[in-house]
Amino acid sequence: MVLTNGRPAGGRATRARESGADARPAGGSATGAQRDDTVAVVVRQWRAVHPDLDTDPMEVIGRINRCAALLQQAEDAPLRRAGLSRPEFDLLGALRRTGHELTPSELARETFSSGAAVTKRLKQLTERGLVERRGDTRDRRVAHVRLTDVGRDLVDAIMPEQLAYETAVLEVLDPPSQGELSELLAELLGRLEGRMGALRA
Repeated sequence: MVLTNGRPAGGRATRARESGADARPAGGSATGAQRDDTVAVVVRQWRAVHPDLDTDPMEVIGRINRCAALLQQAEDAPLRRAGLSRPEFDLLGALRRTGHELTPSELARETFSSGAAVTKRLKQLTERGLVERRGDTRDRRVAHVRLTDVGRDLVDAIMPEQLAYETAVLEVLDPPSQGELSELLAELLGRLEGRMGALRA
Protein backbone atom coordinates (compact mmCIF):
# COMPACT_ATOMS: atom_id res chain seq x y z
CA MET A 1 0.00 0.00 0.00
CA VAL A 2 1.50 3.33 -1.06
CA LEU A 3 0.79 6.16 1.35
CA THR A 4 1.45 9.88 1.28
CA ASN A 5 1.43 11.68 4.64
CA GLY A 6 -0.24 8.60 6.12
CA ARG A 7 -2.98 8.46 3.44
CA PRO A 8 -3.32 6.28 0.36
CA ALA A 9 -1.70 8.03 -2.60
CA GLY A 10 -4.81 8.93 -4.59
CA GLY A 11 -8.19 7.20 -4.42
CA ARG A 12 -9.72 5.12 -7.18
CA ALA A 13 -12.24 7.85 -7.94
CA THR A 14 -9.48 10.48 -8.05
CA ARG A 15 -7.41 8.43 -10.49
CA ALA A 16 -10.52 7.72 -12.56
CA ARG A 17 -11.37 11.41 -12.80
CA GLU A 18 -7.82 12.16 -13.90
CA SER A 19 -8.14 9.61 -16.70
CA GLY A 20 -11.61 10.84 -17.66
CA ALA A 21 -13.41 7.64 -16.64
CA ASP A 22 -14.89 6.10 -13.54
CA ALA A 23 -12.97 2.89 -12.79
CA ARG A 24 -15.57 1.62 -10.31
CA PRO A 25 -18.90 -0.02 -10.85
CA ALA A 26 -21.74 1.91 -9.20
CA GLY A 27 -21.84 1.40 -5.45
CA GLY A 28 -18.65 -0.57 -4.94
CA SER A 29 -15.02 -1.17 -5.72
CA ALA A 30 -13.69 -2.31 -9.05
CA THR A 31 -13.43 -5.95 -7.99
CA GLY A 32 -15.97 -8.26 -9.54
CA ALA A 33 -16.51 -10.01 -6.22
CA GLN A 34 -17.87 -6.88 -4.50
CA ARG A 35 -21.33 -7.51 -3.10
CA ASP A 36 -24.05 -4.88 -3.06
CA ASP A 37 -23.97 -4.40 0.72
CA THR A 38 -25.59 -1.62 2.71
CA VAL A 39 -22.54 0.64 2.44
CA ALA A 40 -22.49 0.20 -1.33
CA VAL A 41 -26.06 1.51 -1.43
CA VAL A 42 -25.12 4.53 0.69
CA VAL A 43 -22.09 5.24 -1.50
CA ARG A 44 -24.17 4.98 -4.65
CA GLN A 45 -26.68 7.45 -3.23
CA TRP A 46 -23.95 9.95 -2.32
CA ARG A 47 -22.38 9.60 -5.76
CA ALA A 48 -25.74 10.41 -7.33
CA VAL A 49 -26.09 13.54 -5.19
CA HIS A 50 -22.41 14.60 -5.37
CA PRO A 51 -20.68 12.85 -8.29
CA ASP A 52 -17.66 15.10 -7.79
CA LEU A 53 -16.86 13.65 -4.35
CA ASP A 54 -14.33 10.85 -3.84
CA THR A 55 -16.30 8.35 -1.74
CA ASP A 56 -13.46 5.82 -1.46
CA PRO A 57 -12.88 6.54 2.27
CA MET A 58 -16.55 5.86 2.97
CA GLU A 59 -16.26 2.44 1.37
CA VAL A 60 -13.57 1.46 3.88
CA ILE A 61 -14.59 3.30 7.04
CA GLY A 62 -18.31 2.76 6.47
CA ARG A 63 -17.79 -0.98 6.20
CA ILE A 64 -15.56 -1.09 9.28
CA ASN A 65 -18.19 0.80 11.28
CA ARG A 66 -21.03 -1.37 9.98
CA CYS A 67 -19.16 -4.60 10.71
CA ALA A 68 -18.29 -3.36 14.20
CA ALA A 69 -21.91 -2.49 14.96
CA LEU A 70 -23.21 -5.85 13.76
CA LEU A 71 -20.52 -7.79 15.62
CA GLN A 72 -21.08 -5.93 18.86
CA GLN A 73 -24.85 -6.45 18.79
CA ALA A 74 -24.41 -10.21 18.78
CA GLU A 75 -21.28 -10.30 20.94
CA ASP A 76 -23.02 -8.41 23.70
CA ALA A 77 -25.58 -11.20 24.21
CA PRO A 78 -23.39 -13.08 26.72
CA LEU A 79 -22.75 -9.82 28.55
CA ARG A 80 -26.44 -9.00 28.79
CA ARG A 81 -27.12 -12.45 30.24
CA ALA A 82 -24.44 -11.76 32.85
CA GLY A 83 -25.95 -8.36 33.59
CA LEU A 84 -22.94 -6.47 32.24
CA SER A 85 -22.60 -3.64 29.78
CA ARG A 86 -19.81 -3.66 27.20
CA PRO A 87 -17.86 -0.86 29.00
CA GLU A 88 -18.14 -2.72 32.31
CA PHE A 89 -16.80 -5.91 30.74
CA ASP A 90 -13.95 -3.93 29.18
CA LEU A 91 -12.90 -2.84 32.67
CA LEU A 92 -13.06 -6.39 33.99
CA GLY A 93 -11.20 -7.65 30.95
CA ALA A 94 -8.44 -5.08 31.40
CA LEU A 95 -7.89 -6.22 34.97
CA ARG A 96 -7.89 -9.88 33.93
CA ARG A 97 -5.55 -9.62 30.95
CA THR A 98 -2.99 -7.37 32.65
CA GLY A 99 -2.96 -9.68 35.66
CA HIS A 100 -2.40 -7.03 38.28
CA GLU A 101 -4.02 -4.11 40.05
CA LEU A 102 -4.69 -0.95 38.10
CA THR A 103 -5.55 2.57 39.18
CA PRO A 104 -8.70 4.21 37.80
CA SER A 105 -6.48 6.41 35.61
CA GLU A 106 -4.76 3.36 34.17
CA LEU A 107 -8.12 1.70 33.55
CA ALA A 108 -9.30 4.81 31.72
CA ARG A 109 -6.29 4.58 29.40
CA GLU A 110 -6.69 0.84 28.91
CA THR A 111 -10.36 1.14 27.96
CA PHE A 112 -10.26 4.51 26.13
CA SER A 113 -12.76 5.93 28.63
CA SER A 114 -13.07 9.13 30.61
CA GLY A 115 -12.13 9.19 34.27
CA ALA A 116 -15.70 10.04 35.30
CA ALA A 117 -17.10 7.10 33.33
CA VAL A 118 -14.59 4.70 34.87
CA THR A 119 -15.42 5.95 38.38
CA LYS A 120 -19.13 5.32 37.80
CA ARG A 121 -18.58 1.84 36.39
CA LEU A 122 -16.20 0.86 39.17
CA LYS A 123 -18.79 1.86 41.75
CA GLN A 124 -21.34 -0.45 40.12
CA LEU A 125 -18.87 -3.33 39.77
CA THR A 126 -17.75 -2.91 43.37
CA GLU A 127 -21.35 -3.05 44.59
CA ARG A 128 -21.76 -6.32 42.68
CA GLY A 129 -18.66 -7.76 44.32
CA LEU A 130 -16.76 -8.11 41.02
CA VAL A 131 -13.92 -5.71 41.86
CA GLU A 132 -12.44 -4.32 45.03
CA ARG A 133 -10.45 -1.21 45.75
CA ARG A 134 -7.67 -0.49 48.21
CA GLY A 135 -6.08 2.81 49.06
CA ASP A 136 -2.47 3.59 48.30
CA THR A 137 -0.31 3.50 51.42
CA ARG A 138 1.62 6.57 50.28
CA ASP A 139 -1.09 8.65 48.63
CA ARG A 140 -4.67 8.53 49.88
CA ARG A 141 -5.90 10.12 46.66
CA VAL A 142 -4.86 7.04 44.69
CA ALA A 143 -6.86 3.81 44.63
CA HIS A 144 -5.82 0.42 43.31
CA VAL A 145 -8.44 -1.83 41.73
CA ARG A 146 -8.35 -5.60 41.37
CA LEU A 147 -10.74 -8.38 40.45
CA THR A 148 -12.37 -10.40 43.16
CA ASP A 149 -12.52 -14.18 42.76
CA VAL A 150 -16.12 -13.78 41.59
CA GLY A 151 -15.09 -11.19 39.02
CA ARG A 152 -12.26 -13.31 37.68
CA ASP A 153 -14.50 -16.37 37.38
CA LEU A 154 -17.11 -14.32 35.52
CA VAL A 155 -14.60 -13.03 32.97
CA ASP A 156 -13.18 -16.52 32.48
CA ALA A 157 -16.68 -17.91 31.92
CA ILE A 158 -17.64 -15.28 29.34
CA MET A 159 -14.44 -15.18 27.26
CA PRO A 160 -14.74 -18.66 25.68
CA GLU A 161 -18.27 -17.85 24.53
CA GLN A 162 -17.10 -14.56 23.05
CA LEU A 163 -14.22 -16.19 21.20
CA ALA A 164 -16.41 -19.04 19.92
CA TYR A 165 -18.77 -16.48 18.45
CA GLU A 166 -15.92 -14.59 16.79
CA THR A 167 -14.53 -17.83 15.34
CA ALA A 168 -17.93 -18.69 13.86
CA VAL A 169 -18.29 -15.22 12.34
CA LEU A 170 -14.87 -15.33 10.70
CA GLU A 171 -15.52 -18.73 9.12
CA VAL A 172 -17.00 -16.85 6.13
CA LEU A 173 -13.37 -16.00 5.27
CA ASP A 174 -10.70 -18.62 4.62
CA PRO A 175 -7.57 -18.51 6.84
CA PRO A 176 -5.40 -16.65 4.29
CA SER A 177 -8.09 -13.97 3.91
CA GLN A 178 -8.37 -13.67 7.68
CA GLY A 179 -4.62 -13.18 7.91
CA GLU A 180 -4.62 -10.57 5.16
CA LEU A 181 -7.49 -8.69 6.77
CA SER A 182 -5.76 -8.80 10.15
CA GLU A 183 -2.56 -7.35 8.66
CA LEU A 184 -4.42 -4.56 6.86
CA LEU A 185 -6.39 -3.62 9.97
CA ALA A 186 -3.19 -3.72 12.05
CA GLU A 187 -1.53 -1.33 9.60
CA LEU A 188 -4.52 1.00 9.63
CA LEU A 189 -4.82 0.94 13.42
CA GLY A 190 -1.12 1.53 13.95
CA ARG A 191 -1.11 4.52 11.64
CA LEU A 192 -4.29 5.96 13.13
CA GLU A 193 -3.00 5.60 16.68
CA GLY A 194 0.01 7.61 15.63
CA ARG A 195 -1.95 10.29 13.77
CA MET A 196 -5.29 10.83 15.50
CA GLY A 197 -3.83 13.32 17.97
CA ALA A 198 -2.61 15.48 15.11
CA LEU A 199 -5.96 15.19 13.28
CA ARG A 200 -7.82 16.42 16.36
CA ALA A 201 -5.55 19.46 16.71
